[in-house]
Amino acid sequence: MLALEQEWLGSGLPVAALMEAVGQAMADWCLQRRKRLEQGVLVLVGPGHNGGDGLVVARRLLHAGVEVRLWAPLPLRKALTQEHWRHLEWLGATVLETQPDPRDSALWVEALFGLGQHRPLPEGLALLFGERERVQPGRLISLDVPAGMHSNHGQMQVGGGAVASDTLCVGLVKQGLVQDAALANVGRVHRLDPSVPPQLIEQLEPAAVLRVMAKDLATLPVPQDAPTAMKYQRGRALLMAGSESYRGAALLTAYGAMASGVGSLKAALPEAVADAIWQWIPELVLSAGLPATASGGLAWGPWLADADLSRLDALLLGPGLGALNGQWDAWAEPLVSFEGLLVLDADGLNALAGSKHGWRWLCEREFPTWITPHRSEFERLFPDLMGREPLECAQSAAAESGAVVLLKGAHSLIADPNGVVHQLVDTSVQVARTGLGDLLAGFAVGWGARCLACGEEPRGTALAAAALLHAEASRTSENASTASEIAKTLAELTLRICAN
Repeated sequence: MLALEQEWLGSGLPVAALMEAVGQAMADWCLQRRKRLEQGVLVLVGPGHNGGDGLVVARRLLHAGVEVRLWAPLPLRKALTQEHWRHLEWLGATVLETQPDPRDSALWVEALFGLGQHRPLPEGLALLFGERERVQPGRLISLDVPAGMHSNHGQMQVGGGAVASDTLCVGLVKQGLVQDAALANVGRVHRLDPSVPPQLIEQLEPAAVLRVMAKDLATLPVPQDAPTAMKYQRGRALLMAGSESYRGAALLTAYGAMASGVGSLKAALPEAVADAIWQWIPELVLSAGLPATASGGLAWGPWLADADLSRLDALLLGPGLGALNGQWDAWAEPLVSFEGLLVLDADGLNALAGSKHGWRWLCEREFPTWITPHRSEFERLFPDLMGREPLECAQSAAAESGAVVLLKGAHSLIADPNGVVHQLVDTSVQVARTGLGDLLAGFAVGWGARCLACGEEPRGTALAAAALLHAEASRTSENASTASEIAKTLAELTLRICAN
């Protein structure tokens, strides 16, 4: 955004004209929600051009008959901002000389810093914002970036900052505003276009991170089955999931795989589940009923050593396996040479993390691998990346391991070893519940198998499509009370998308 703005202004556009366009777009947004303005507006004016934007908003609202007050907690530095301030005073806007009461019933429009914030807010300001949200929640909007937030990674500076119900983002959505760290402070993010010339957008370098939203279901790639494809030509997948301790994981993983539309599904499951699985999913072919380890985990290793994997497109190891007690080093050799897509999730990742080589084992595979950790599993597997921002973590892990990494979160990241990163930003908290991770793992392996059967490489874009379908099913399901019910919505959504 900074580069775009620099070129736009370099073309001869006056800074004052750009500020006017930005402020007008923000004021229009506010006036479209006139009911929120009935108690008046207090504009918190910063020292730079973000403060100037806020003053344009203040003038437009004043002309529209809204009661407007101004407060500048810091001395104004930019000449253009100072001129707008003088004009507002001349128009009769009320200027506060002291800090406002956080219980003030007016809508607060926070226009303090915008892009480029690197220092903590003054302690008094940070405390004011915290108290404001406590006593008047949802009565503050931020212009471009909430005060105190880093616009690249979304972290709040030490001490805290503004808590917005809405953030009015100018031109381009700033990367930090959609990171998990920002979600508690940005509220709803609205992209406002101050009439950016199309040629400036078109000549931008490709984004480092591709935002994935519900509307992208129409454009993300889906497996293209041949009209005459038989079941084995629509993907062949094998699940190794569940244990004596986590029997439900096996069933939910199978539900997810079936929802993907995969043509042939096999499974090696715990004996406690294997005998009855046909009652729930009669289409699943049982490859083996596996015994339990002494700790109640799944003893998958001995069976895998003799299994014929040559006719599989994809294999999943992980959901609900339980404690594995060193099985990875003893039994994972067949996974190195498996020529299909290997998907590792949950306890499969934990077993790998506790192995002799850890994540470096992934580098030994010459074939595609997807890993789907949540943050704790990721940190066990990649301890050297602990403490870094999620985006950097996913990118680094994919580049170093050669695997496609789905780092789960409120806004999950999907990083490809080739450097392409997707981030889901149109999600629901419904996804954060028991069983949904098992459902996603099963769906991913079935989806990946279908991609391979169609001759498509299982890159990060394919995993991003699977993750988006899973997220959309969770968000739109009429009965989202259980993972089992969401699986039905996922199957219907997948069928509809692939049919188009």
